[in-house]
Amino acid sequence: MIGSKLILPHHSQFVRVKVEFVLMDNCSSNHFILGNYYLSAYSIDISGEEYRYFTIGDKERQKFGFLNNKKQITGIMNEEKIQEKDFFIDEQLKNAEFNQELTEKMKEELIDLLIKYKNAFATDKEPLGSIIGHEVHIILNVEKLYPPLFRRPANQASPRGRASLEVHIEELMNLGVLRKVGHNEQVKVTTLVIIAWHNGISRMEGDFRDLNTYIIPDRYPIPRSHETLTQLSRAKFIRAMDSLEGFHQKVLTENSKRLLRIIVHCGTFEYLRMPFGINNAPSHYQRMINTIFPEELSEGWFIIYIDDIIVCSETCKSCLTKLERILKM
Repeated sequence: MIGSKLILPHHSQFVRVKVEFVLMDNCSSNHFILGNYYLSAYSIDISGEEYRYFTIGDKERQKFGFLNNKKQITGIMNEEKIQEKDFFIDEQLKNAEFNQELTEKMKEELIDLLIKYKNAFATDKEPLGSIIGHEVHIILNVEKLYPPLFRRPANQASPRGRASLEVHIEELMNLGVLRKVGHNEQVKVTTLVIIAWHNGISRMEGDFRDLNTYIIPDRYPIPRSHETLTQLSRAKFIRAMDSLEGFHQKVLTENSKRLLRIIVHCGTFEYLRMPFGINNAPSHYQRMINTIFPEELSEGWFIIYIDDIIVCSETCKSCLTKLERILKM
C-alpha cells in the first residue's frame, strides 16, 4: 500500500513501531483512502503535503513520518545508486586499471556494466567461489604409495618463516581452502611446504614433487602464446580480468583430499580445493573453462589462459556486449 521508505527522524530513544500494511494487487494509483477507524486506531495525522505523519500513543508532539513525494523518493534512490557506485569503485575496482585513452562516457558505461553484475566479483564476505560439477580427482599409477616418500616431517623454518606460515594457513582456512586434520584421523601422506620470498612478500608452496611422479598425466592442450597474439591482432578494445585464486575455486574429491595433506610446525592440514603445484592442475582448470564457455571461445573474441581472462573486440560497444555475456554466466 505504501511504496516508499519508512523514515523515523526520532533519535533520542529506541522506539518499537508496529506497522501494518495492506497489499493491493496491480495498484497504480498514487492516492489511497483511509477510514476514520483506521486513522483513529493508529493516531495518523495526515496534515502534511510532502510527508504523512503518525504519532505513538499520547505523545502528539513526537511525530514520525514516511515520505510521500515522488521527487524526493527519486532523489533518495539516486543518492543510493551514487553511494553504491562509489563503494564499488573504491573497494572492488581499487586495483583496476583503465586506459587513459578511454573517454569518460566509455569509462562510465564500463563501470555501470560491472556494477550491474557486481555479484560476479569477489567481496570481503564471500571472497572465493566454488565451482560445482568439475571436481578434481587425482588418479595414481600405483595402488600403494611408498611410505618414506610421502610421510615427510615438517620443514625447518626460521621464526620469520614460521610467522608467515601461520598467516598463510589462517587465510586459507578462512577461505575454506584448508582444514586442520583431527588428532584421531589416520594420516598416510604428509607433504612439506616451503616459504618463498619475493620483494619482501612471502608465498606458501607445497612441495608436491614426489606425489607428482605417481599422478597419471592429463594431456590436455593449453593455449599457446602465438595463437593468443593472433587472436588479439585485430582487437582495438581489450578487457582483461583475473580469476581470484582460480585453482582454489576447484573442489577436490574425498579420495584426492587425503593425498593433499601438508605438514607444518603448527599441525597437519588438508586441502579441500585444488592447490598450486600439483601435476595436471593447469589441465584440469583449462578443461573446465573450455567446457563452460565453448561458444564464446569458438567465436574468437574470448581468450582464457589458465585463470587469465581476455575479452576483445574492434569497437567499445561490442566489447561491452561481449563482456556482459561472460558476466551473465
